[in-house]
Amino acid sequence: MKIGRNDKCWCGSGQKYKTCHEAFDQKIEKYRSKGHIVPSHDLLKLPEDIEGLKSSAKINISVLDYIGEHIKEGITTQQIDDWVNDVTTKQGGIPATLGYEGYPKSCCTSINNQVCHGIPSEDIMLKDGDIINVDVSTIYKGYFSDSSRMYCIGNVKKEYKDLVQVCKECVQKGLEQVKPWGFLGDMGEAVYNHALKHRYTVVEEVGGHGIGKEFHEDPFVSYVSKKGTEMLLVPGMVFTIEPMINLGSEEVYLDEENGWTIYTSDKKPSVQWEIMVLVTEAGYEVLSH
Repeated sequence: MKIGRNDKCWCGSGQKYKTCHEAFDQKIEKYRSKGHIVPSHDLLKLPEDIEGLKSSAKINISVLDYIGEHIKEGITTQQIDDWVNDVTTKQGGIPATLGYEGYPKSCCTSINNQVCHGIPSEDIMLKDGDIINVDVSTIYKGYFSDSSRMYCIGNVKKEYKDLVQVCKECVQKGLEQVKPWGFLGDMGEAVYNHALKHRYTVVEEVGGHGIGKEFHEDPFVSYVSKKGTEMLLVPGMVFTIEPMINLGSEEVYLDEENGWTIYTSDKKPSVQWEIMVLVTEAGYEVLSH
């Protein structure tokens, strides 16, 4: 429905549209008219949404901090899942993955050649030399947050450590390209180029996502995209940067038995770091990491 210039603005500020978001919307419309993908209003977070997301992210970060302080050789991935559930719920949060589309656990624990969605188990024990991604998602007062970190267990091979470090650098390179009125493809190309520079590959099938009052919102966030493509970055957008970088081939496959876990086809390791980012007027703000 078209908003009149003297009507109250769609953002809920109580101001007239002409003095609030009219110029903002006109700028977006110019990009749309040139064929670019632009976000709808419902993807743009209002101040109260941003505060809600930050509160959720605070719990999310504390869970990953706790894991970093306690993870070690000899513990099971189920123990990690128990920590996630305990630390989250004690702060009033809900583990977002628990029961999500049938997923059975409170987090994802992906070890070595598991690309993502590794399912915690009493039968899987961390060994010296393992690398593991723990992916934690939180719901707090209706708002979702999502981030993951890599942990190196004991004496890890240098080539594995290098892969972990470069993936973290990829996230930072992508983050540096998050600017209002830029494009998601700017970020994706920066991630891809840094991985390629180190002769690693980037998983194409799985990417990041928008996030807010829903776990997975638009847009899909690719890391094999090109500068100047994908969705226009507009202040108020929130999405994850979470590339999956492989030591060997980019080819992956789904474990058909559990329907969740994705592995590298060549059995070489894959790593991932995930952060949640808000596009601001000045650039970006990292909400969870």
